[in-house]
Amino acid sequence: MDPRERFAANLRRARLAAAISQEELGFRCGLHRTEVSLLERALREPRLGTVVKLAAALDTTPDRLCAGIGWLPAKGRFEVGPPR
Repeated sequence: MDPRERFAANLRRARLAAAISQEELGFRCGLHRTEVSLLERALREPRLGTVVKLAAALDTTPDRLCAGIGWLPAKGRFEVGPPR
C-alpha cells in the first residue's frame, strides 16, 4: 500500500462514518464530486489545503486522515501501515 492508498482508505472511512455522499462532502469543502472520487480511489494525491478542507468538512483532523502514513528520513521513503 502506498501513501495515496492509505489516505484514500482513511478518507472513505471518515466519509462513511459521517454518513454523507461524495457529492455532499464535495459541497461542504468546495470540491467537485469527481475530485472526491479520485481521492478515494487513490488516483489523485491531495494538496495540503485539500486535506485541511476535507478534515474540517468531516469534523476530523488532517492527522486522522493521514493516519498510518509516515516518512523515514534515513531511508528516504514513506512508511505506510494500518491507521492508529
